[in-house]
Amino acid sequence: MTDSSAARSAAGDNPPAPDAGAELREALTAAARRSGFGRVAPGERPTAHALWAAVGGVRGLIESLLPGFLFLVVFTITAEVAPSVLIPLGVAVVFVLVRALTRSPVMPAVIGLVGIALSAGLALWSGRAEENFLLGFVINGVWLVALVVSLAVRRPLIGVITALLTGDQAWRSDAAKRTVLTVTTWLWVGLFSLRLGVQVPLYLAEQAAALAATKLLMGLPLYAAVLWVTWLMVRAVYARRAD
Repeated sequence: MTDSSAARSAAGDNPPAPDAGAELREALTAAARRSGFGRVAPGERPTAHALWAAVGGVRGLIESLLPGFLFLVVFTITAEVAPSVLIPLGVAVVFVLVRALTRSPVMPAVIGLVGIALSAGLALWSGRAEENFLLGFVINGVWLVALVVSLAVRRPLIGVITALLTGDQAWRSDAAKRTVLTVTTWLWVGLFSLRLGVQVPLYLAEQAAALAATKLLMGLPLYAAVLWVTWLMVRAVYARRAD
């Protein structure tokens, strides 16, 4: 066998290793497309139907709001920690079972169940209803830090997500795109800062009922509003650049 044949044989026997960077980009792109922002591609016109899909439709709305609403109602009536956190936990288990029985994607409900279970565990362990909201503070804080860091390193997170969705890796060289994507990233900074700024003082004051009410108001409704504005701003700059 010649040297070239041996080389070809060796190459055939040992295919090149997969590009870890490409695999990571594909995974991040898939995650971006599953996110609320990924429901409308930049440049496309957002619609009420797209917004409804981004929040999960009727099922997503119920799964998002009902556990918190039940906590508020039960705690207001009983002022007891155990039923206030265990009833929403039971409802979250029902959500998982319904999705499994109807052969719907079960992971969103499982993620919700895990979050509710951890929050309930903290509240039951401490005996304080306010601890039911501690995990939410951590999640909001992590998002806030990630957004601020992305701005500090001049890679605003909304710009990174948009680049994953569109393949537009040159957006930072376009002044209009860079400005809009930076501003929209600041909008999300404002959302998470507002949540923490309002809710943490209520947590420290041990106002569990007020905390539950503000979490409902500043949860899905505020998320949907900021998402809608983000879609409109990003679409405007991408549509103009496409003309």
